[in-house]
Amino acid sequence: MKNGSHITLENIAQKLKVSQVTVSKALRGHPDISIDMTKRVKKVAHELGYSVNFMARNLSARRSNMLGLVVPKVAHFFFGSVIEGVYNTAFENKYETILTVSQENAEREKRHLQTLVSMRVDGIIISISQETREFEIFKWIQKKGIPLMFIDRIPEPPLPSFSSVMGNDIEGTFLAIEHAIQIGYRKLGFLGGNTEISIGKNRLQGFRDAMKKYGIPFNEQWVINGGFGKSAGYDAFKKLYKTGGIPEFIFAVTYPVALGIYEAAKELGVKIPDDIDIMCYGDSDVSKFLSPALSCVRQPTHELGSRAVQVMLETIAEPGVTREHHIVLPTQLVIRETCATKIAQTKNIEN
Repeated sequence: MKNGSHITLENIAQKLKVSQVTVSKALRGHPDISIDMTKRVKKVAHELGYSVNFMARNLSARRSNMLGLVVPKVAHFFFGSVIEGVYNTAFENKYETILTVSQENAEREKRHLQTLVSMRVDGIIISISQETREFEIFKWIQKKGIPLMFIDRIPEPPLPSFSSVMGNDIEGTFLAIEHAIQIGYRKLGFLGGNTEISIGKNRLQGFRDAMKKYGIPFNEQWVINGGFGKSAGYDAFKKLYKTGGIPEFIFAVTYPVALGIYEAAKELGVKIPDDIDIMCYGDSDVSKFLSPALSCVRQPTHELGSRAVQVMLETIAEPGVTREHHIVLPTQLVIRETCATKIAQTKNIEN
């Protein structure tokens, strides 16, 4: 018996003494083929271990019923939940999802995109890496007639003719900073991110807007960029500490950045929330188990993925019709043990 991966339509046709066309139609459930013959074909195909060669099918089919997905990380509550939203909605609509991970690397991201195009996916959903600065690859994909849309992170400035689905970064951050101010904090810092990626730019804008509304002085020394991962938070807090003083409150641009801050603060003997209070953008299933439990701006992660697929499928269904969809989903402020009340007392901490 041949290996199942080498069984062809011809092998099935020879065993049943019918044409390959009959076998092909039966496997696809074509109405030209009787129910009895369809059952016989599928039975033999199963016995022989036949499996559909999707790549070969894509060469002749107009649609592959496959979506490409590129994310920066998978070991991350936010992206894990987004991926689940994408997978579930795609599956419900008879689409398979091909997942690739850039690991926050622009070159790896580019290679994944090229691979997805070669696999003839019907559309691509991407959350760009923190290194992405060149956007020609996106335009190249667009010229090939493959719909591409951004989720959560989009290029800055936004590219025309591309759709996007994201959380309301400006409003979510504004609400977090407003809460900190309303419970009494006046010395506030912002750590992580970069303004060349939409989420970094917009979250910093929300921070600035809240400070301006309440007339709170903006201290440039307490705004430190650097990235969206744990190491960015760790390094930023160490850098902040070396200035000789820390603010009363820090807003972390992402949940992993907040984890880095927790780790650095513990090493330096800075107590949260006694010496400094903290809140972050983005939730995790373990945030409530941190000590102290971390307050955050919660995003509708599953819905982000689901809505992205819905928009993508609408676009695929209308080839040649150019429409931009920019969906912004609301966020929710979640108060746990940090930022519950004003606890922190600003101290000048000397090295």
